[in-house]
Amino acid sequence: MNRMLSILSGCATAALIGACNAPSEQSAAAAGNTQYIMDPHSYARPAEAAATHLDLDIHVDMEKHRISGTATYNLKRQSGDSVIFDTDGLSIEKVTLGDGTPAAFTLGAKDSILGQALRVALPPGADKLAITYSTGTEAKALQWLAPEQTAGKKFPFLFTQGEAILTRTWIPIQDSPGIRITYNARITVPKELMAVMSATNPQERSADGAYSFKMDEPIPSYLIALAVGDLGFKPTGTRTGVYAEQGVVDTAAWEFADMEKMLEAAEALYGPYRWGRYDVIVLPPSFPFGGMENPRLTFATPTIIAGDRSLTALIAHELAHSWSGNLVTNATWNDFWLNEGFTVYFEHRITEALYGKDYNDMTNVLGHQDLLATIAEIDSGKHPDDTALHLDLAGRNPDDGMTDVAYEKGYALLRLIESKVGRPKFDAFLRGYFDHFAFRSITTDTFLVYIRKQLLEPGKVNVDMDQWILKPGLPGDAIVPTSRNFALVDAQLARWEKGTPAKDLSTAGWGTFEWMHFLRRLPKHGSDAKMSELDAAFHFSDSGNSEVLAAWLEQCIKNDHEVAYGKLEEFLTTVGRRKFLMPLYQALMATPKGQAVARRIYQKARPNYHAVSVNTMDQMLAWKDKKPPATF
Repeated sequence: MNRMLSILSGCATAALIGACNAPSEQSAAAAGNTQYIMDPHSYARPAEAAATHLDLDIHVDMEKHRISGTATYNLKRQSGDSVIFDTDGLSIEKVTLGDGTPAAFTLGAKDSILGQALRVALPPGADKLAITYSTGTEAKALQWLAPEQTAGKKFPFLFTQGEAILTRTWIPIQDSPGIRITYNARITVPKELMAVMSATNPQERSADGAYSFKMDEPIPSYLIALAVGDLGFKPTGTRTGVYAEQGVVDTAAWEFADMEKMLEAAEALYGPYRWGRYDVIVLPPSFPFGGMENPRLTFATPTIIAGDRSLTALIAHELAHSWSGNLVTNATWNDFWLNEGFTVYFEHRITEALYGKDYNDMTNVLGHQDLLATIAEIDSGKHPDDTALHLDLAGRNPDDGMTDVAYEKGYALLRLIESKVGRPKFDAFLRGYFDHFAFRSITTDTFLVYIRKQLLEPGKVNVDMDQWILKPGLPGDAIVPTSRNFALVDAQLARWEKGTPAKDLSTAGWGTFEWMHFLRRLPKHGSDAKMSELDAAFHFSDSGNSEVLAAWLEQCIKNDHEVAYGKLEEFLTTVGRRKFLMPLYQALMATPKGQAVARRIYQKARPNYHAVSVNTMDQMLAWKDKKPPATF
């Protein structure tokens, strides 16, 4: 997932499903080549019975906003007389064993974070079962969009977002990143729409609305994804292409023309791409993230379509997840940095290979700025220990750990190690790491044992890994990035502050990153006249670049430049990407007058946001109406 984003009280919840086990490597149970640990965000007990394959047969009712059908599982049993799945808001109609006989099942008490445990009794020898079910009205993974909320304005749209623990709201499943399965799916949708998944995909519409999918590589449940809409497809290379609404697909394909080059650059760094095709689907603007690395089919926000290909580093990030995250996965959400820190490092290596050092230096500095701001914000909150890389999120929503700490502090650690061992050695280490743990889910402890044995101890490399991973804050040996391009930007900003008119500044050749840096460093408490001068010279309010526009609107809020509030409302009621929503609403909430504006806009915008964004914004704004957002 691109940067933007409990098990009750320990044994109390575990009592529902058996004895309490600590989530540690020592409690892992070997199952062939698979090691399972107890995940604090799943009811599943894979050491007793784990799903290995899913056959999903469902119908998508776009009018009733409901998915219904059957999830059939192959199981690997180790011990015990039952298997446990995660559910949240699902209606379970029946469960049958592989021979068709009914299976006894029970649903546990509902937890506000974890949902309900579905326990199915298994007689001796039973290793297959089918769960017939339907989704509820509050399925958090699903966003149903009315035609007015789409680009084409003619057909409805549906997309899912499973990370971190939302797949259980549309499939009864063992919803832990430490449990990997293969899957086949048969999906029926209205015949005028196309369905695509994180699997093999059609490139043309089916005549009858029936689609079949296959994912032969074992993946964790959060990477099972579905989108349904008025979609078209256009290739960008022999192994790459773009899905989008019919009116958007040509624009998106032009924007992402470098996808094949990115794939080739990634393979040159860390070995073969193991997923067949790499395609991207551009979703409606309510998608809560920049991108989601669903294997074979990245889900992406339209806010990265800038018209100049300047924001496609996000595609490099999601592509890099094909190695770090999808191929080698964090075993629990406490280990989330293993997914994202490695991916940010890999992303930088891809973009440096394609676009050069100056480009990479700028994105390094912007990421470092984001990290420092995030650390300062977390330090002032309820959980200052969340600035450590390895977290303890038991009893909390795992989304709480999806901050820039996992991304940028994780990246900073890997960059420090690279600086000490040299890039060739570090590249060889990473290639071996991806090969050794391919299609496995690992913990931070497993990673530490591996890197110490394979790289740090043989080379006598001195890095305080415990300080970096287990302790909060940014260690003093972190590399502080610099950019010569940004030094030139700073010089022009200084000229403007000393009185040079904005129209006379030397900004020729500036791209997205230069403008982001310029806007981030504007002086506080600027006058209305000075803000208007900048907008008149550079037309920020009319920018089609979402990164630039969001940075400008944040400064307008901080400088009380109310002329821009009409554009601010338009932006917040159109875009659902949490990366943009959080700083803009936070800036509004910093003053009493802004709080009133924030709540007025949010009341209007909330129905357009995915549940992931709604959860974050409800907390930030202390929103009292907790009813699920309804579509327009």
